[in-house]
Amino acid sequence: MAITTKKVLRMTFSNAAGKAVTMSLNEPKEGITVAEIETVMDQIIAKDIFFTSGGGLMSKKDIKIVGTTTEDMYDQPR
Repeated sequence: MAITTKKVLRMTFSNAAGKAVTMSLNEPKEGITVAEIETVMDQIIAKDIFFTSGGGLMSKKDIKIVGTTTEDMYDQPR
């Protein structure tokens, strides 16, 4: 039995159609700041390299770091 923890950075944008588009990155660096994340999001929007079914990314909508803890309660007999 083991306990594992995981963090995911979720950056949400609005596309040209006004729909939410989320990009997730596993295990963001410890101590990352909102300013650093916003700078990256601004660059993603400015470079216009991602295209969605609703058009290009137009603006920042949300930033979250989501943490999960999983406790494996069963070890299968061998």
